[in-house]
Amino acid sequence: MRENWIAPADRLGSLPPYVFARLDELKARAREQGLDLIDLGMGNPDGMAPRPVIDAAIAAFENPLVHGYPPFEGTADFRHAITEWYKRCYKVDLDPDSEALPLLGSKEGLTHLALAYVNPGDVVLVPSPAYPAHFRGPLIAGADLQTMELSAEGNWLIDIQAIPEDVARRAKLLYFNYPNNPTAATAPREFFEEMVDFARHYEILLVHDLCYAELAFDGYQPTSLLEIPGGKEIGVEFHTLSKTYNMAGWRVGFAVGKSEIIQGLRTLKTNLDYGIFSAIQAAAQTALQLPDEYVQRVQQRYRERRDFLLAGLAELGWSVAPTKATMYLWIPCSVGMTSADFALDLLQKTGVVVTPGSAFGAGGEGYVRVSLIADCDRLGEAISRLKQAGIRYDYSTAGVS
Repeated sequence: MRENWIAPADRLGSLPPYVFARLDELKARAREQGLDLIDLGMGNPDGMAPRPVIDAAIAAFENPLVHGYPPFEGTADFRHAITEWYKRCYKVDLDPDSEALPLLGSKEGLTHLALAYVNPGDVVLVPSPAYPAHFRGPLIAGADLQTMELSAEGNWLIDIQAIPEDVARRAKLLYFNYPNNPTAATAPREFFEEMVDFARHYEILLVHDLCYAELAFDGYQPTSLLEIPGGKEIGVEFHTLSKTYNMAGWRVGFAVGKSEIIQGLRTLKTNLDYGIFSAIQAAAQTALQLPDEYVQRVQQRYRERRDFLLAGLAELGWSVAPTKATMYLWIPCSVGMTSADFALDLLQKTGVVVTPGSAFGAGGEGYVRVSLIADCDRLGEAISRLKQAGIRYDYSTAGVS
């Protein structure tokens, strides 16, 4: 038989290695060697979903009617809970029948949106660094990917003035995400207004990922694209229940926004999946209806972890400004090491797992992302291990000694 007679499609060859999968391999090998890992790599919240959410799922399991195929567009109750949540949080009116679509997690929706709307060769604007689904989905769809480089000097905000005129005129979609993963940057309302004006002028579909909407601190309130005048006419927004409600493994999120785009995504999904198990939708509905006190406790938990870890890193030479949102810290690594080498060095010497910035694109090189997914006792142990290993940051040489 011919060699490689079953060759993968070219689109797989266009994808860079998925760093999180590689990290899983390295972590498994380290555990086999008996290393006690403190995993601050993935954005995988610790702990269980809230008790009312679990109880709602259990109750739904007892209903024989939920064990069949769910509606393609999601249950009416969950869609209404989504639109009521937007009304309560952002004063945005949405039609639950045409402007809201439940998803098997926001990663799935962000990727499938590209398959639904990007033809091979279409120009898609994506920040660098960015959450991998923001650029991998368009790559799978065959997009002409044009990156918008973010920088510390620019507060990790997209500089739309730096986008070449000819690129802007050819662009079809623009992906963005604030509060930001991986940099934890936040954007003022004026930034969103500029994005809407830019997109309207060049007729670009805005795709905004708002999955850290509730994880905000110190009085900061994230902005929804849809609350900006004109935003719903040129954009869609994605959200997930993974972070705030500790439901990462449940795989539930949603998209909202311009009805024609939402329905196009729905059409694609009717050909790919049967939607979310109805019992999980009942639980997700309960989550979105939890009282504000629950979200405030979650915010306090991550704020305490942020402050604790920032203080510990300061003892080791890192000077990182307090983040206003997300569950991450974005810290520089040695100039003499790539972010992947730095992360591997930490893993081997200390058992502390972080994510190399290169996992988020070339613009993430020189940094690592640290997830606040362990309690303060465990974070304290991580700092102790770095101290014992002699790992410090020296701003005078921008390196680790």
